[in-house]
Amino acid sequence: QVQLVESGGGLVQAGVSLRLSCAASGRSFSSYCMGWFRQAPGKEREFVAAISRSGTSRRYTESVKGRFTISRDNAKNTVYLQMNSLKPEDTAVYYCAAANTAVVLGDRYGYDFWGQGTQVTVSS
Repeated sequence: QVQLVESGGGLVQAGVSLRLSCAASGRSFSSYCMGWFRQAPGKEREFVAAISRSGTSRRYTESVKGRFTISRDNAKNTVYLQMNSLKPEDTAVYYCAAANTAVVLGDRYGYDFWGQGTQVTVSS
C-alpha cells in the first residue's frame, strides 16, 4: 500500500512557475513508476507526466513539453512537478499516482494508488 499526498498548488498569474510535490509513505517507493495527472472541471482526468522507477526515463503529454519537468528523489520518497510558463489552460486539480511497473506509464488505468489532488489555478 502507498499513500500519496500532494502539495504546492495555488492561484497564480499566467507566466509564472509552481512546483508541485507528492510525498509517498509506505514501502518501496523506488519500485513504482510515478505519474502526474490533472482534471479540469467538466473534463476527464488526463495524463501530464510520468517518471520511471530510477528517474532515468520520463514522458510528457505534448501540451506541457518544454514547460513542465517531472523528477523524483527516492531517498525522500517524493516526486515533483516543476511547472514553468503556466497558462490558464493548465488550470486543474493535479493528482499524483503510483504504478507498480517498470514501464513509464501514460495510461491512468494502470496506476494503483492516487493522491487526493491539489488545485492549480492560473489567471490570465
